[in-house]
Amino acid sequence: MQKISTFLWFDNRAEEAAKFYASIFKNSKILSVARYPEGSPGPAGSVMTVTFELEGKAFIALNGGPLYKFTEAISFFVNCETQEEVDTLWEKLTEGGEPGQCGWLKDKFGVSWQIVPTALGELLGAKDPAKSKSVVQAMLQMKKLDIQALKQAYEQG
Repeated sequence: MQKISTFLWFDNRAEEAAKFYASIFKNSKILSVARYPEGSPGPAGSVMTVTFELEGKAFIALNGGPLYKFTEAISFFVNCETQEEVDTLWEKLTEGGEPGQCGWLKDKFGVSWQIVPTALGELLGAKDPAKSKSVVQAMLQMKKLDIQALKQAYEQG
């Protein structure tokens, strides 16, 4: 088991969220489900925690009640090699959620994600500041990031 894992606090949809995420990402699976025992804060027999992996990285989801909500202060950054991967993840993760600016979105559970093509880092790292600025300006106009449009902005910068 990895030393540091991401821990997600859900009201009561931890298992649903874990299954949803594991269905989207390759090399992902549910590892275990722990249930609340009699006399605990949660309803006896209901799901307390779900341990799962996404792309081989461990996560733990808790049904902890409505006390805490997700914010954009924490997000999952997903590196995508192709536009097809960007498109697929964007479509699946925004289903029931909401698109944001510059490759950010909130899924149906309120968790924030950044779906980012690896090409963006390469384009932003240009030695010519005018090209980088052009890429940033193009990105600021987008919700889902478009690799071809970012490359065109780079060429025009």
